Amino acid sequence: MSGEKTEKPTAQRRKEARKEGRSVIRTPDLGAWAGMFAASIVVPAALGSALTHAAAVFGQLPAVIARPDPATALHILKDAGLAAALAVAPVCGTLLAVGLAAAAAQGGIRPATKLLMPKFSRLNPVSGIKRSFGPQGWWEAAKALAKTAALGGVLYSVIRGVVQSLMLSGSLSLSVTVATVTGGLVTLIRTAAGVGLALAAADYVMVKRRVGKQLRMSKQEVKDEYKKMEGDPHVKGQIRARQYAAARNRMMADVPKSDVVVVNPTHVAVALRYDPRKGAPRVLAKGSGTIATKIREKASEHRVPMVQDVPLARALYAGCELGAEIPPEFYGAVARVLAFVMGLKARGSAAGLHRPFGTGTAA
Repeated sequence: MSGEKTEKPTAQRRKEARKEGRSVIRTPDLGAWAGMFAASIVVPAALGSALTHAAAVFGQLPAVIARPDPATALHILKDAGLAAALAVAPVCGTLLAVGLAAAAAQGGIRPATKLLMPKFSRLNPVSGIKRSFGPQGWWEAAKALAKTAALGGVLYSVIRGVVQSLMLSGSLSLSVTVATVTGGLVTLIRTAAGVGLALAAADYVMVKRRVGKQLRMSKQEVKDEYKKMEGDPHVKGQIRARQYAAARNRMMADVPKSDVVVVNPTHVAVALRYDPRKGAPRVLAKGSGTIATKIREKASEHRVPMVQDVPLARALYAGCELGAEIPPEFYGAVARVLAFVMGLKARGSAAGLHRPFGTGTAA
């Protein structure tokens, strides 16, 4: 059936869907979990740098307390703020870079301008209910359940290992204990991020499948779009016919301006005009069959001389463009025809059809 969406989306359909934000194959989980994994690498180093600078700042406090000086206090505060900014900057830069990379990897960064326009259909509660209880809603629920179960298992496994280490090592120093807890947290974050990335990959596949299904077109839609983009063949044919008729009418209107019409004698007709100020003779009209008949009728009506020269008429018709000057290879033959016509005009017998030179007879 023509209503079934069995055809792949056309380039125009994809372009329109991209503007409306419907063709973007994207899962938000990819950027979130990738950012968490990157943070698990960058944050420990940033935290160590921040603790080092904090220790240096706290080391200066006893001197300030002993000899209070606003300038010194402001200098220490400035150093502390700069150290905090330097510690946070790599984390922020990494998260920004990871977010942009995740967006670029999922179809690029293309703002959907049409989404900025208000559309009341988005507020339709019926559509919202259908999405919630449709295939997409079930997939989102299954994804959330799998994510919760996976992260719960990872959390339990990592915390149990950390607790066992702490219980078996009661004589550990505070620094070693902090390092053990920190290592456990980093392992937890990285393992959770790995599981999240795996779930994000599965979600990406589902989103790609759903978007592809939504963008598919029926055969009738493909035909309608082709007509819209390329134009209806019937309409284009009518336009071409009107353009051809207009060009033919303009050509016929130029026949009375010509100096001579070279004929073949009935199948081909070429009207020429020679103006020494504008260069070589120019083709004002040409045609074969019915058009040639109309050119001869127009020439006879306006007493334009016609000369029968079969080889020249055929050559001019095949080798000259309408409105253009004749090529150099025709100069000699056309010059003889024009000289013949000028001689006829001098004798006052130019009108009518004249056969090859020398006969001088008129039809």
